[in-house]
This record gives sequence, structure tokens and C-alpha cells, in this order.
Amino acid sequence: MPNVNAEGGPVFRHPRSGVFATTQWSVVLAAGNHDLPEAAQALERLCQTYWYPLYAYVRRQGRSPEDAQDSTQEFFFRLLDKGYLAKADPQRGKFRTFLLGSMKNFLINEWKQASRLKRGGHESFVFLDVDKAEERFAAEPIGEATPDSTYDRRWAVVLIEQVFATLRREYASADKARLFEALKAFIWGDTSSASYLEIGQQLKLTEGTVKVAVHRLRQRFRELLRAEVAHTVARPEDIDGELRHLIAVMS
Repeated sequence: MPNVNAEGGPVFRHPRSGVFATTQWSVVLAAGNHDLPEAAQALERLCQTYWYPLYAYVRRQGRSPEDAQDSTQEFFFRLLDKGYLAKADPQRGKFRTFLLGSMKNFLINEWKQASRLKRGGHESFVFLDVDKAEERFAAEPIGEATPDSTYDRRWAVVLIEQVFATLRREYASADKARLFEALKAFIWGDTSSASYLEIGQQLKLTEGTVKVAVHRLRQRFRELLRAEVAHTVARPEDIDGELRHLIAVMS
């Protein structure tokens, strides 16, 4: 459990410098075609987290919800069970680009030949919450020009949602859930309708304490965002490029 500092925010240990070696996608790529349990678990976790951007990509191509569900589930069946991983290039090992490129190849080269996945016909390798996915897809900006731009933006949003969820759990474990809810609007800019002074009055903190707490929250957000991005790239030198891409997509 994190300690609590005098400024009202949790204190977290920084990750060890060697943490990159155990990130999810680097573990998957290092395993290659070998059926290692840790690699299989890492790949399944990545797919469970980032399936929605692919679903949105297929829907943006004009497919029905049922077709998008079928094609996305069949794609993950082949990815997790049929050796698609052999096509991953460790030298260009961004999970984001690998996943989309693999889906494009699947739709172009294999969908016409593949028998339609009968719903419930075989084990679901990735759980697709289609009802929730359709609610999210209905809220997508209509003006987004291409399936690719939809995919990139959804990828960025899912990644940021993961970071927010981790932050919320950390603050809750430090008995600071109320502080997090009051300050979360400041993480991605000064978008709160309340001032530092007003928030301080609500939480019985000084304005200066709130300002410091916001600084610490943003700092922790950046740390977690970098760590989440690291899970999806094969090399440490790819992290900054992926962060720049994420920021550009969200701007």
C-alpha cells in the first residue's frame, strides 16, 4: 500500500530500471513461436485489453455489429491459437501496429475463405462485451475520416483508461479516493470547473496543498502512462515515439 505524504497524495515507489525486460509485448516477442505459459498469458492480457480498437476498426468499415463480432473473435482465435505471432517482427515490434496489420491481412486474405464463426460454436479466446462495445461505438465522432484513424484514437483512449483505472485503485488503496475524484479533471489539463481554492475548501486542505497534490497526480499519471505504453512495444527506444503518437492522436 502506498504511503501518504504531507501534501495529501500517495507516495509510490518508482519502478526498477530493469522493469522493461518483463513488459508484456517484449515477453511475447522474445518467446516467438515457443509455447511458453508466460508469453501466452502476456499476449492474452494484451488482447483482452486492446480488443475494442480492432472492433471499432471493423465497424468503421461498414460491417454490422454481428459481422464485427464474428470477425474480431475469429481473428483473436487465429492470433492466439494458430501461430499468427510468427509474423511479428521484433525490429518493428509495436503491438499497436502488429495488431492492426494482422487484422487487415486477415480481412483481406482470409475472411472470404474462412467459414463464418457461429456464435457459441467454439471457445471464445477473448471475451467481447459487444453490447458495451456498441454503446461506445455509437458515441464515436462521426467526422472521423477513416477506420485507421478510429483505430488509433480508440487505442489511445483505451490505454489512457487503463492508466486512469490504475490511478484510481492506487488512490483508493491509500484512502484518497475522494481526493482523486476531486482532482482527476486536472490530469489532462485544467478542465475542472472548480478552482484549487474551492476544492481545498471542500476537502479541508489549503490551496497550496491542492496545487501540490495536482502536481503529484500529474507526475504519477505520466509515470503510469509511460509504463502502460512500455507494455505494448518491444524496445525501450520505442516508448517516446509511441507517447508522441498517442498525444498527437488525442490532440
